[in-house]
Amino acid sequence: MNAPGCAPDADYDARAVADAVVRRSYGKLVALLAMRTRDVAAAEDVLADALSAALIDWPKHGCPANPEAWLMTVARRRAIDRARHRRIGDALVHEFALIADEIDDHDPSALPDRRLALLFACTHPALDAAIRTPLMLQVVLGLDAKAIASAFLTSPAAMNKRLARAKAKIRDAGIPFSVPAREELPERLGAVLEAVYAVYAQGWTDTAGGDAARHDLAGEALFLAQLLVELLPDEPEALGLLALILYTQARAGARRNAAGEYVPLSAQNPAEWNASMIDAAEALLLRASARRAIGRFQLEAALQSAHIHRCRTRRPNWDEVVELYDALLAIAASPVVAVNRASALAERDGPQAGLDALAPYAGDARLAQYQPYWATRAELLARAGAKGAALESYDLAIGLAPDPAVRAFLQRKRAAAAVVSAMASHVASPGERT
Repeated sequence: MNAPGCAPDADYDARAVADAVVRRSYGKLVALLAMRTRDVAAAEDVLADALSAALIDWPKHGCPANPEAWLMTVARRRAIDRARHRRIGDALVHEFALIADEIDDHDPSALPDRRLALLFACTHPALDAAIRTPLMLQVVLGLDAKAIASAFLTSPAAMNKRLARAKAKIRDAGIPFSVPAREELPERLGAVLEAVYAVYAQGWTDTAGGDAARHDLAGEALFLAQLLVELLPDEPEALGLLALILYTQARAGARRNAAGEYVPLSAQNPAEWNASMIDAAEALLLRASARRAIGRFQLEAALQSAHIHRCRTRRPNWDEVVELYDALLAIAASPVVAVNRASALAERDGPQAGLDALAPYAGDARLAQYQPYWATRAELLARAGAKGAALESYDLAIGLAPDPAVRAFLQRKRAAAAVVSAMASHVASPGERT
């Protein structure tokens, strides 16, 4: 008889359960294995072996009641076997380390959730600051290299190389995965906030809400942001991040109309937003501003507040929005911020002002695959009358849009721009005048 964790013994059902475990717990399992071996790549290898074993065993014998525990046990056994065949180090020490079930009792006690403990464990000062957040996203939160690369505006191949170098450094230098003491948490907080926000951004890209994995990512990010505020209630950037996520999540249900079509912020009905989430975000942002230590996530949250206020009141506030983007660009310069600022400038000063602001980034390789850049550029070019260039940018934006609803929205925008372009050509052609 099958255990509660699995459906009958069909291969398809076993694979479905394994896939669900990977979505839910892959990062946690890799991190727990790596905390003992200090070898993330090896932890991934033995977990992959365990998953392969599960796809053979579970269809025959039924899934265990706790699939994660089954995978962890098999992975540890594989790791022990590998350790026994190793010719370096002390095999007995390896075995004792691998047999241990959990993080040391004293390590996670200061933190309210094991995932949070693992995130902070990835902030060791010996690791390059630039790799800490990507490492968290992969080994703790389970994102693949493609998703991480997208968050950092780089290629999956380049991100894979960065992650591989980091794992090699952990292994070769013996960098310990240990949870920092509570007094060390504030100075390590930045990378953790970046990771939580990147996970939320991945979940937010599921406009339809039909991708269970992405939906889980958004929910997990919100949960972790709440835990961070509970853990560090006086840290303004933790407050800012939670406010930012709440402001954004409050609008999630309004991003589709009854027909399932994508609805941009400017066309959303504020009555469909979650007012209690917005109120909670406002209170958090006020708490953060009272600390008088401005930071990126507070500014991002303030921008969301400004957008919400404008849509609710129907009163333009683009001066305020541009000022906030100026401040954000000054402390967290990135091409993504620059694209958003250009869009705001266009609303305040006209499309040419927005295009002028985008001009310095025309050759920036980081934006080559960034769909919002091409969509923004296409919109501004169309408004400025450069219809041909607008259509080219729309084509690129459409090709880069992973969400079918967003793609259809851009296709409608392109079609409208094409009609205007055709009408303009007709008027301008002397041979066709009557």
